[in-house]
Amino acid sequence: MLLRRLLGAALLCSGVCSLAQTVSPVIVEYKAKAAGQIALLNNTLTPLAVVLEPRSFSITPDGNGVYRPLDADIHVKFSSTSFRIDPGQTYSVFYSATADKLPAWFTVYSVFSKVQHGAGLDVRILLPHTVYIYPKKQPAKVQVEVGRAVYSAQSGKVECDLENKTPDLTRVQQVQIAAGKKSETAAGFPLLPGERRHLEVSWGEKGPPETIALEFAHDTLKQPISTGGQ
Repeated sequence: MLLRRLLGAALLCSGVCSLAQTVSPVIVEYKAKAAGQIALLNNTLTPLAVVLEPRSFSITPDGNGVYRPLDADIHVKFSSTSFRIDPGQTYSVFYSATADKLPAWFTVYSVFSKVQHGAGLDVRILLPHTVYIYPKKQPAKVQVEVGRAVYSAQSGKVECDLENKTPDLTRVQQVQIAAGKKSETAAGFPLLPGERRHLEVSWGEKGPPETIALEFAHDTLKQPISTGGQ
């Protein structure tokens, strides 16, 4: 439970701490196997120690990550798992990853801390690098069940539930709600095999939105929005 809370707090602080320490890229996608590089920047005035911690995860319907030790069927090799980064310097780590079954996904947390530990609070910053590995052959058509989309004028939001009923990993590239030429967009997200996702998208225009569109890499699902509950 402590690990879950710590990782959750790290996700919240990652954007705030990004001016001092950064990890890039944040999300990467591969086919069959992964071979990548993580660039870690220490933009502080003191040297920092970094330890890499690969973790498997699932995602709750509300979009929160639940992290656990790396699954035994995912195999990751790093050029280095612990190192020091001097002030203003960037350190690059190379890695490769395979999985006994695909699709597969995991996060590499870079844990930043001071090289010299004082008597006060020992602050650690966790920044993620998330990897998705797809099979070589992807399904031709997205098979995601989209529930009824409902707009509430009181909350100013459209709510909708999705379910991926297949063993395939897919990603919603973008969510768009629209009425005529007016539209609002929300960021994309992964939809893991067999998992559900509850969407809430804000609408700031006067009249109600009319349609919701879920954009995938090679497909778009679009349906009307109802105003039930008003």
